[in-house]
Amino acid sequence: MLQKRVDRRSAERAACALIFSALGDETRLRLVSTLADGQARSIAALTEGANLTRQAVTKHLRMLESAGVVSSTRSGRESRFRLAPECIVQAQSYLGLVSAEWDAALGRLKAFVER
Repeated sequence: MLQKRVDRRSAERAACALIFSALGDETRLRLVSTLADGQARSIAALTEGANLTRQAVTKHLRMLESAGVVSSTRSGRESRFRLAPECIVQAQSYLGLVSAEWDAALGRLKAFVER
């Protein structure tokens, strides 16, 4: 039972590491912000107003897709990308756990110092 929990946490950490890595770029964060309204957009639409080529935007979108942050569907000759909100919720949940661990550690340190 304990081993299953450890394996699950390890898998969650690995998935979140991919998410955080994918979000660790200003261009990809801008793309996520654009897609945060829930609308699917084509590469052409996501390239508008950016100082990037379609190839560069595509590269960033594929990295986000490989991390599960966005998903794509084909519509004729174009791909349309949509934010995968469950991925963001997963990352947020992980950050909550880390925050709770730090709060507990700081509480223990405070108690120790006050003794």
